[in-house]
Amino acid sequence: MRFISVIGGGLAGVEAAWQAAERGAKVKLYEMRPVQQTPAHRTEKLAEIVCSNSLKTDREGSAPYLLKEELRRGKSIVLEAAHATEVPAGAALAVDRGMFSDYITKKIEEHPNIEIIREEMTKLPGNEITIICTGPLTSNALTDEIMKLTGDDQLYFYDAIAPIVSADSINMDIAFKAARYGRGGDDYINCPFSKEEYETFYTELTNAKSVPLKRFEETHWFEACLPLEETARRGVDTLRFACMKPVGLPDPKTGKEPYAAVQLRQENQMADAYSLVGFQNHLRYPEQKRILRLIPGLEKCEILQYGQIHRNTFINSPKMLNDSLQVEKQPNLFFAGQITGVEGYIESVGTGWLAGINAVRLANEEDLIEAPSNSAIGGLCRYVANAETKNFQPVNITFGLLEPLPVELRKKYRKKRERHKFQVERALNDWDKWLNTLDKSVAFA
Repeated sequence: MRFISVIGGGLAGVEAAWQAAERGAKVKLYEMRPVQQTPAHRTEKLAEIVCSNSLKTDREGSAPYLLKEELRRGKSIVLEAAHATEVPAGAALAVDRGMFSDYITKKIEEHPNIEIIREEMTKLPGNEITIICTGPLTSNALTDEIMKLTGDDQLYFYDAIAPIVSADSINMDIAFKAARYGRGGDDYINCPFSKEEYETFYTELTNAKSVPLKRFEETHWFEACLPLEETARRGVDTLRFACMKPVGLPDPKTGKEPYAAVQLRQENQMADAYSLVGFQNHLRYPEQKRILRLIPGLEKCEILQYGQIHRNTFINSPKMLNDSLQVEKQPNLFFAGQITGVEGYIESVGTGWLAGINAVRLANEEDLIEAPSNSAIGGLCRYVANAETKNFQPVNITFGLLEPLPVELRKKYRKKRERHKFQVERALNDWDKWLNTLDKSVAFA
């Protein structure tokens, strides 16, 4: 069998490499760190996650749950690692970042079919079967090469990282532990605001100084990860209906919901660090420190990681890819991960999972596969391959990406919760049947 090259050691890359290697392929996994660092990464570990330690909700009946369950049943290395390094986060699946990266790095290093090559790829390979999984922080040199292939430029949007504070610097005389509506017990720390405190915070935030963007670059914010200050500028109450929503979080000291609230999520299994949920921003560091200390309970907070901004690169996938994630005009080439136009950790993993399997099938001269149309992975791949090209934007998994229900079923399941429950059950039933029909090169032991 020919070698399969995987460029990028992020979530999509390690998943693609693992799935290919588990099926007998010899894999070269290229990771440019530490030879070439990025603006957001801190270590040379594989699968280092930088924006948040949350892999979103794992509540049954939700679209993110369906995506995770498909991957669990597909023997995903990333989901295996996530459950091995899980930290409390209510209904969400969150991980200890350091332990998560360590777990995956060790598994990849020990796999006999995977060779890790630490160097920056500046050219696209020739005839070798290759999966490009360089993610949102593709190097400038490789981005230039990809642009030559795609014929497009300005393929980017800005993303931002939330700050992390030391747990022992949080004033628990003011803050309190609870999960929204009691789901998950007391997994989050909550900082309550009075109306006056919120108005002061809002005024200072909207007047704070941001880090300037690079010259000549137009701003394309991704709506699902909008910087805090950009959200605030849309209206004085916008934050109270977004990341500072107080609903379902009564303060035990008063028995009433506060006017607004900031939630902090546990970052690691030692519970000595917490990230501010939804507080991604691109403020100057001194401004961040000043603004964060206006939050009740964080008056003397020690900031372990400041929020920051970075560029996310993605291609115009509908012009290039088919539902198997293969480049139509260059059949030996696949794309996977956020560079395809999926947004989110597990969304990236799902595309890496399918691309890894299809790379093996291509090497074996077998027909490539497409995931079932009513599955989460199938819906994501169908979107990136078939969306409108003019205003193509990154997308998270939602039920809107799944194959629509027939009219008679929509009438039968009129309530959204019941309809989604049925869609998840139907999708997983079809997913299991599909996995069982795959031939030996993609069969699961």
